[in-house]
Amino acid sequence: MLKSGITKRWILTTLLLITVILIGTAAIFTFSVREYYYDSVSSRLHSMGQSSSISTFFNGYLETTDSAFAGRAREYVYSFADYNTTWLWVYDGNDNAIVTSTGFPADEIECEDYAVAMSAPSGLGIGEGELSSGEKVMALTVLLPKKGERSSGAVRFITSLEEVNNRVKDIALLSGAFVLFAEVLVILSGLFFIRSIVKPVKSINSAARRVAKGDYTGKVEVSDRFDEITELSRSINYMTEELAKTDQLKNDFISTVSHELRTPLTAIKGWTETLISMDEGKNEMLQQGLKVIMFESDRLYSLVEDLLDFSRMENGRMSLRIQKIDILAELDEAVYVLRDRAKREGIDLFYSTPDYPAPADGDPDRVKQVFVNVIDNAIKYTPAGGKISIVASIEPERLRVTVSDTGCGIAESDLPHVKEKFYKANVSVKGSGIGLAVCEEIVSRHNGKLIIKSKENEGTTVEIVFPLLSASQTEGK
Repeated sequence: MLKSGITKRWILTTLLLITVILIGTAAIFTFSVREYYYDSVSSRLHSMGQSSSISTFFNGYLETTDSAFAGRAREYVYSFADYNTTWLWVYDGNDNAIVTSTGFPADEIECEDYAVAMSAPSGLGIGEGELSSGEKVMALTVLLPKKGERSSGAVRFITSLEEVNNRVKDIALLSGAFVLFAEVLVILSGLFFIRSIVKPVKSINSAARRVAKGDYTGKVEVSDRFDEITELSRSINYMTEELAKTDQLKNDFISTVSHELRTPLTAIKGWTETLISMDEGKNEMLQQGLKVIMFESDRLYSLVEDLLDFSRMENGRMSLRIQKIDILAELDEAVYVLRDRAKREGIDLFYSTPDYPAPADGDPDRVKQVFVNVIDNAIKYTPAGGKISIVASIEPERLRVTVSDTGCGIAESDLPHVKEKFYKANVSVKGSGIGLAVCEEIVSRHNGKLIIKSKENEGTTVEIVFPLLSASQTEGK
């Protein structure tokens, strides 16, 4: 699933964007909650440290002795109601904490509230810091009215932020859990949705590839949903059915026309042979004309046979009459039939085979058809003065027949397609473009291989490999 292009794009775009949005939203929410709690603590400290009430309480004791000021400070501390949540420290004019709500000496605190209050016109400062123990706190300092240029003291309210921070952490964890849960839901729903698209698309792609190869039997599975994918699947199935009908109509037409052409061609060939024998060379022009008719009839007959073979192959009706044969004997016959033609066209033909037979199970007519077709192609594509080499060699449990020529060769771009139906690499040479496709089918059905190697303007080599019977199989037969 993850290798799919759609899934990759979804992960890299939609899922990534949703993840960023969820994490960003959780972070903003957590920060907002933290600010809300901190603002609440700050508001509470400000309500405690109203400077007017503090100044009123200490009024009349600012210019007294230190002991009287300290006594008044203890009264203020003892009357402080929020000592469970807030520490209260009172400083004298020398910046010494003389009274604390805890009853213990004031701890060292790193916080800027005192310094801010000293420099602020309002005499009030607030800040965040920590104690020497590392505990996070928020502190508010309220300066008492000055005595001339000298400080009269200050009151400091300190509250711990540990509980607030713990709540913020809990909320952050809950936000993270929510993000994770939402992410899982998005992934599951997204993958389910993508699978509902990718699976039928793969099925459609597979069906399209089968259709491209001429297989119209496969169908795309159509779901019960009413969406674009379902409509596309139905359209593909409809297209496949129509193509199958058209293809069947084409094959039936080729088969019918080929059979219909056979009868008049047979009559034309028969009467041509009769007229040639009756004339006995008396009329040279007539003899020449009759030979042309004979040659073109043979060529047309060969084309009709190719079309019939193609029709049988397409309809799955190409039958083989399997029997024990000597493949080299069939090769001998094919070479014998075409040797004179090669000589007439000025082509030097070299032929070499082993001195012992090559027993195999096969259809003798079809095997010979393969050899004739391949050698015929070599002659057609080799100019006068060229050479054709036909070499047969027996290897362990197989026969390899190599047909090499010095003809025009096949372009590299055409080579992968030369065994396709109706494909012609060189349109200037006569032929149907069916022969090699039929040869490939015949060799394949004999469990052999047809290998074509070629270089343009250098020549072509065709290797035909047939499996042979072993010695024990031959004796058993």
